Amino acid sequence: MQSRNSLDIFLQKLYSFYHKNGRHDMRWRKDTRAYYIFLSEVMLQQTQVERVKEKFAEFIRKFPDWQSLAGAKQSAVVLAWQGLGYNRRALYLQRGAQAVVKDYAGSLPKDVSLLQKLPGIGPNTAGAIMAFAYDQPVVFIETNIRRVLLHEFFAGKENVADNEIIPILEEIISLLSKSQFTPRTFYWAMMDYGTFLKQQVPNPNRRSKHYSKQSQFEGSDRQLRGKILRELINTPLQKTTLQTAVSVQDKEKFELILTGLTKEGFIIQKGERIQLK
Repeated sequence: MQSRNSLDIFLQKLYSFYHKNGRHDMRWRKDTRAYYIFLSEVMLQQTQVERVKEKFAEFIRKFPDWQSLAGAKQSAVVLAWQGLGYNRRALYLQRGAQAVVKDYAGSLPKDVSLLQKLPGIGPNTAGAIMAFAYDQPVVFIETNIRRVLLHEFFAGKENVADNEIIPILEEIISLLSKSQFTPRTFYWAMMDYGTFLKQQVPNPNRRSKHYSKQSQFEGSDRQLRGKILRELINTPLQKTTLQTAVSVQDKEKFELILTGLTKEGFIIQKGERIQLK
């Protein structure tokens, strides 16, 4: 349990940092319509901000609202997504938009449990959407938030579990109405301060019980999946031609990845002919 004074001091420090150094130029911060927040949060799940800023602008030019994304050809959505990685997120976006149009009359629900029923939306992404789209005082943890709280309140402590961090975050959230923050600006500040800390101090997240290194991308199945989808964007290909194009010698590995992409709804196999769905 932290003292009220220590929490007030932290909020003052955080506000000062955000006022001077916050990333105020992001499109989804200037315009917090639910569609923009939904897109940006899915894009930011495993991609750096600068890359998302570029692709976000391109994406909303092609799909400016729920209806245009829901009704687009899947291949067009996958094409627009290229460069962001983890291509299944493109499917999650479109299927999420289709659910919003079909089940919620084109309006993203303001309910964490309903948000989590959308494809690819877990509890933390749902919490982020509630905070950023609807300015609600929810509690959620992600990499930058964890980094800030470990740095500020768990200095030198190892193997810290999220269930030790969350009560402090809950205390802070309860004080926001008496601070200069709204829930939305508080979480923006936490994201920005966390990014700053990443560049300034040894990564506090290494002291988290939940820390794990990202697996190597080069030569991974994830890299191969991306190559396959890029080759299929413009035209269907024969299986042997596709295998040669993506430079895979291991036929069994190639077949397993094709099977996975088929089951996930990315591609259609018709005999030896393969195309994007």
